[in-house]
Amino acid sequence: MRDGIALARNGLPAVAFVTSEFWPQGDFVAKAEGMPQVPRVELPHPVAGIGREAMGQLADNICAQVLERLSEG
Repeated sequence: MRDGIALARNGLPAVAFVTSEFWPQGDFVAKAEGMPQVPRVELPHPVAGIGREAMGQLADNICAQVLERLSEG
C-alpha cells in the first residue's frame, strides 16, 4: 500500500496490490496517509509461495482489474 501511495504522490500511475487478509489495513494506511483514492486490487491471501504457475494465473486473472484501475484516474 505504501509503495502505491509513494508512486501516486510523485505523480506516477499506481495500483496497490493488497491481499484479502490485509485489505482493512490498506484502508487504514491509505486514509492515514491522506491518499484514500489510491487504486487497489485485492489478491487472495497468501500470495507468497503459491508457485510460478499459480502466480501466472493470478496475474492473468487481475490484469483487466489493474488496467481498469489505472484508467480511472
